[in-house]
Amino acid sequence: METNTENVFQTVEKAQSAVLLWQGLGYSGRAKILKSWSKELIKNIDSLAEIIAEETGKPLSDAALEVNVAINHLKWVIANSQKVLRTQSRPSGLLFANIKSKVERIPFGVVGVIGPWNYPMHTPMGSISYALGAGNVVVFKPSEYTPKIGAALAELFSLVAPSPYIFQTLGGDPQNGIDLTNSKVDKIAFTGSTKTAKKVAEACAKNLIPGVFECGGKDSALIATDADLDLAADEVLWSAMANAGQSCIGIERVYVVDNIADKFIDEISQRARKLQAGKDYGRATMPPQINVIRSHIEDAANKGGRFIVGSLDSIKETIVEPIIMVDVPENSLEVSDETFGPTLVINRVPNIETAIVLANNSKYGLGNAVYSKRQGEKIARKLESGMVSINSVFIFAGIASIPFGGIKDSGYGRIHGPEGLLEFTYAKSYVKPIFKLPLALLSFKRTKFTDNLVKRLTKLLNL
Repeated sequence: METNTENVFQTVEKAQSAVLLWQGLGYSGRAKILKSWSKELIKNIDSLAEIIAEETGKPLSDAALEVNVAINHLKWVIANSQKVLRTQSRPSGLLFANIKSKVERIPFGVVGVIGPWNYPMHTPMGSISYALGAGNVVVFKPSEYTPKIGAALAELFSLVAPSPYIFQTLGGDPQNGIDLTNSKVDKIAFTGSTKTAKKVAEACAKNLIPGVFECGGKDSALIATDADLDLAADEVLWSAMANAGQSCIGIERVYVVDNIADKFIDEISQRARKLQAGKDYGRATMPPQINVIRSHIEDAANKGGRFIVGSLDSIKETIVEPIIMVDVPENSLEVSDETFGPTLVINRVPNIETAIVLANNSKYGLGNAVYSKRQGEKIARKLESGMVSINSVFIFAGIASIPFGGIKDSGYGRIHGPEGLLEFTYAKSYVKPIFKLPLALLSFKRTKFTDNLVKRLTKLLNL
């Protein structure tokens, strides 16, 4: 389905016409409709998974897991929106003791969601569900590689919605994303590459449209001397290779302390050699990504990196077999830039402190993983990223109650959790005198006596 610029603008105008209807339902009314939508999604888990598998090339099992996790996020939104976004009373302080203060969370109105192709349901639903739960209407632009799943989500929503304009999906044409940022949307939620995010952010800035940006990553795993190496090898390999390595939070770098490195490398290599591209994971969803993967691997090899699993011949026309390299210089593309393929760099470090320095020495700051039986949290606190999993991988993406997002070139803003709901609202403050003070503070009638009293009170309250 293609959409021209005029139609994009018209779609946003239709969305605007549904804002008052959707907001007027209140939390309970919206929750009822979202719950009905959830039931439709549950009834169609298999067909939704089939669409995702067809469009992305990932195994059906992985596609089904994606659908289930997305539905669980929607469930959390239904249960928690009203509690998180309720109006709050705030203390006014002794100086303004006669003032009643409160803060209300107001939905923006129309939220434009620009989704990725690697997790075409789970990732955009992290914005769509939370935006809808907060009281916004949504216009969704899926990736040009995965337009069918976006259309299916909107179609199932239309079965239960009081208006077809509360949640609409555009065609996947990239131009539609550009047009969406130039339309009269009230906020943009973008997931994709850092390069594209900067272009979208620039377009939003021209119209002062706020945005939340979840961009690329170069996530690392730090393996300490007291790590469970069997667990670390199993999970790090899955994180690096699952979905053909096409995960923004997939592990692409490993820093392992030298005195356990041989054992870890042996463990993970044995597992990697058993993987079958095309069965355990699928093809490259976006064909041009093959060229990026090849350029990174060639650069790593030219700079002295050694293959321990796979080679340049592992890079086929549409599928990449597992590649693991060691001794790859930190200035290589395979260490510094997001590869987005089933590749992994494992570098030895003398100690965990060096691993922390190298992990942080990145333009990205999305997620990290730490494997240590006793020092996991201590190490995690020193890592510069939005999320860290300890003795695990990926889990922070599936837990609906915690925020998801990064720092540096990995973006800004948060989806998921209370922060995800707050992201799609703005704070509106109300103040109201509840009794009259004998002293006039905000008036030309303010006296010298009042000035001195205010000064004395300030000293008393703050010293």
